[in-house]
Amino acid sequence: MRKIIPFKKDIEFETNIAEISSISLEHTLKLKEENLVSGEFIVSGTYKITEASLNVDPFEYKLPFDISIDKKYDTTNIDVDINDFYYEIINNQMLEVNIEVVLEGLEEKSEEEERILTEEKIETLNENEEETNQKETNIQENTEENREIDTNVKSIFNDLDENERYSIYKVHIVTENDTTESIISEYDITREELEAYNDLTDLKIGDKLIIPSHED
Repeated sequence: MRKIIPFKKDIEFETNIAEISSISLEHTLKLKEENLVSGEFIVSGTYKITEASLNVDPFEYKLPFDISIDKKYDTTNIDVDINDFYYEIINNQMLEVNIEVVLEGLEEKSEEEERILTEEKIETLNENEEETNQKETNIQENTEENREIDTNVKSIFNDLDENERYSIYKVHIVTENDTTESIISEYDITREELEAYNDLTDLKIGDKLIIPSHED
């Protein structure tokens, strides 16, 4: 299958354009992804500022080009080239270039290929949805865990007499190297103070301890 894609661009020169003495077109277009043709047109040549001028000045312009191809086409054997090129000087100020890009070797995909692509797309969407749901679940679990800590702290505080209450507390998560003595030393409290808020009989990694602190 063969497809023609037109491209038009007005190039504004910094000086007057009286005559194009020579002009050429090159391109770097190629298939960058399965369904994307991308690259540049390189328009170059020489021109005269006035008709009476004996001198010519060079010019070169690079024009980016991208075209997306419908996913119903198989681009395995695609060939990208220039079908036609023509130009026109507009008001001695602009060079209008018209380029026709030709895509050769396009083939429509079979129904089986379309079905596979559709299934892959659905599978990708499902994976993304599962990942999003997992993140939301983790956030919810962390929120509920924090609420549980706050509830435990409030419960302990409610059980204490006014004289026994502390105005500040911290929550310490037990790590691999923690011991009761190291925690007491780290927070500069006594074992009795720590036991008043926590069960220290069987500390495990990940346990959360409430650390009381007197006002300064």
